Amino acid sequence: MSERKKRRGRPPVETLTDPQRRAFRAVSAFLARHGYPPTAQELADALGIAAPSAHALVGQLVRKDYLKRTSHKARGLSIVREIDDAPRKLVAVPIVGRVAAGRPILAEENIVGQVLVESAVVGGEQCFALRVTGQSMVGAGIADKDLVVVRRQPMAENGDIVVALLGEEATVKRLSIKGPRVELCPENPKFQPIVVGVDDELRILGKVVAVRRDDCAQGSKPR
Repeated sequence: MSERKKRRGRPPVETLTDPQRRAFRAVSAFLARHGYPPTAQELADALGIAAPSAHALVGQLVRKDYLKRTSHKARGLSIVREIDDAPRKLVAVPIVGRVAAGRPILAEENIVGQVLVESAVVGGEQCFALRVTGQSMVGAGIADKDLVVVRRQPMAENGDIVVALLGEEATVKRLSIKGPRVELCPENPKFQPIVVGVDDELRILGKVVAVRRDDCAQGSKPR
């Protein structure tokens, strides 16, 4: 059954995440400059992410009916419709500095600034932001000095990108749960997964729901 047939009867999902918007704009800019669409690798190079991540972003834009992909063609992308760049309602999300075990995440002494985030991303939930240092999550589109916007929640599912606290150190990783084995996995082959032992003090602070690169305020530095 074709992808479009499986979606029949369901309204298209119009809300785009920030990585999806960046990917769409990169595809559009490449088309305007060269007259043909980028390959997954060229899109990945333009976004500074891994090719599989770029391929996944294209797939998401296809499912949301912003792009169309012709099978068996490396340059088979075409734009179905433009994204809506109308002004969006913004809310202020606190940027948290150093996160320590036993201290409330949003305690006054932790907050070092604010970042504006679309209300649709926050969705009425309590969120916070952290500054990332390092390249361990570049394959997921999270680069050095990015701000990750995190929805506060004490639990997460296998495959979620989370901010976790190990002892007194915050880290951004993809959560992997395979039976009794729990790992915090990077999205960069140069880094090794963190295996969480039964005696390790692991606390999930929340799930990453957005990434920001345009804010210059200083935040904490999860690796």
